[in-house]
Formats: sequence, structure tokens, C-alpha cells
Amino acid sequence: MLPRPRSHWPAARGRGDRPDFPGGRARRVHIAEGDVTQEAAGQEQIGPELADIVSRLRRAMRRAARAADPALGLSVAQLELLSCMAEHPGIRPSQLARMLRLAPSSVATLLGGLQSAGYVTRTPGGPGADGAGDRRTVSLDLSDEGAAAVTRWHRVNEEIIQAALAALPARDQAALRDAAPALRDLTTSIDALAD
Repeated sequence: MLPRPRSHWPAARGRGDRPDFPGGRARRVHIAEGDVTQEAAGQEQIGPELADIVSRLRRAMRRAARAADPALGLSVAQLELLSCMAEHPGIRPSQLARMLRLAPSSVATLLGGLQSAGYVTRTPGGPGADGAGDRRTVSLDLSDEGAAAVTRWHRVNEEIIQAALAALPARDQAALRDAAPALRDLTTSIDALAD
């Protein structure tokens, strides 16, 4: 196993470099529009560090989920597709491809396997441009088995997070709880970039 590379970002090196810890440093930055001053404790560097953390978190969650529930047997791509369908019942394959930023052929392949396995149902004649049925289109829905797989995947992920949080000190748990609204807003902002 290779050693973890040392971070180039000051916030990752030690808590003493962070303004929210005793002895931490903050610098003041003058903003060109007027005399407004803002605390800028490494904001210019949080992007790359946060991207690295999110990437590592996603990998860790995938590994932990496979270890916790190997019987589920679906790939992350399949589970993300099913989750999107759960959030958007009756979605059309082309809409699903756009939302997930996948090639239509990739979505068709995923859907074919999921339908064969009994996770997805297709209903011909989804709504057309005029709101009436259009026989050239299909709408997609989860079967009971598909809905159960999504629920199971979300439950496994929640259990993993709860177990990991329980192993952290109370101060870190509180920091993560306090950061949840900002992380939710960040997710919305990132989603908006894809639209």
C-alpha cells in the first residue's frame, strides 16, 4: 500500500493553521468594491482540498457499502440511476440521461439490465409535448424491488455515516452537524453548474 501523499494545502497540514483553532491564523483581505473587509482564512485554497476530501469520502462510502451489504449486487451507477428514478417517477430515458450527464446509450444499457433484473418498469405512451399520450415515448418507474433496493442502499449509507460519526470526537461531530447546511447549499450550487 502506498503512503498517503502529503497535502499541499495549509488547512490539511495542521489545525494550528486554521483560524477556528487556538493559535490559528486569519488574514484580512480588502475587497475592491468599497471599504468592505472580509475574513479570508484560506478560502482560496478550500476548493482543491474540499474536492480531494469529497473524492476520498465517495470512495470510502462505496467500499464501506460493498462491505456492509455485498448481497445488494448493484453497481453505484445502477443505484444512482435508480435513486434518480425514485426522485422523478415517470421520467423518460432521455431526461434521465440529461440529469445524470450520461450518454443515452449508457442509460439504455443500464436500464436494460435493471429492467431484466426486475428493478424498473417501462410504460409506453409517456406524456407528449401536448400533454397527451405519445406512443413513441416511455416513462420509467421503479418496481417494488427497485424501490426496495434504493431504500436499502440509502439505509446502508445512513448506517455507515452513523457508525463513522460515532467514532469521532464530539467536537468533530458538532462541526459536521454545523456544516450540513453549507454542504447542502454546495451540492445545490454544483448541481446548478451541471444544468
